[in-house]
Amino acid sequence: MKPYLIAVDLDGTLLTDDKVISKRNHSALTQLKELGHKIVIATGRPYRASSQYYQELFLDSPMVNFNGAFIHHPVAPALFPTIHSPLDKETAKTIIETCEALQVKNMMVEVMDDYYLRHLNRGFAEAFTVNQAPSDSGNLHQLIKRDPTSILIQPEDHQHQSIKQLLKDAHAEVIEQRSWGAPWHVIEIIKAGLHKAVGLKEIVKYYNIPQERVIAFGDEDNDLEMLEYAGHGIAMGNAIDELKNVANETTDTNEKDGIAVYLEDYFSLKNGRDV
Repeated sequence: MKPYLIAVDLDGTLLTDDKVISKRNHSALTQLKELGHKIVIATGRPYRASSQYYQELFLDSPMVNFNGAFIHHPVAPALFPTIHSPLDKETAKTIIETCEALQVKNMMVEVMDDYYLRHLNRGFAEAFTVNQAPSDSGNLHQLIKRDPTSILIQPEDHQHQSIKQLLKDAHAEVIEQRSWGAPWHVIEIIKAGLHKAVGLKEIVKYYNIPQERVIAFGDEDNDLEMLEYAGHGIAMGNAIDELKNVANETTDTNEKDGIAVYLEDYFSLKNGRDV
């Protein structure tokens, strides 16, 4: 069989709710890798918060971080040119000022794998430190010296939609914003025009694999473009309705090995349920 490229989102897709790769999913992806297919992680997470899964799967492929703002090859950077597309620093500072005025719960500004927090130990922050201390915390407007890769905003629940609309009205031409699901309800901001499919297209070009042999799995709105681009866009059973509407098929949930369920059937793999 000619090689396929299988792109997997992490949270809500490859990972269980406990943030682990199940034995069955691991088995399916390992079998495909051994058969010569390319396994690619495409995530909104930074590399520091996704590298453990890359290593756990023994991958040797490029990957997509920050929803397309950072495309790179972790183990062979000389073979695949790194593409980093940050936000304009002044735009970022304006967004920070707006959120400060509205007294949001917390903010995180990420510059590649360095990050800066408005408040330590508040809201979503603890979940994304991955045992790495922030470069600094406090007044983000003063702390940000470089163009940031992304901004994460955690508003109070009642502020979520109004802040999204406010940012859209003010910055629609220069930013992309995404909403994360439970339990954090975070708004993520990256540079306009970026999404996972941007990164996937670069990796497809690198491997010279046609679009019709691309399989992509996702569950949230940051997976929309990736599933639309893939020849086989597969929504998880727990995916939002908007994603299921654009997907070619829907598989089982992330808690029920949805990735393995689809791949075992499509590629006639050994069932890894009891591995």
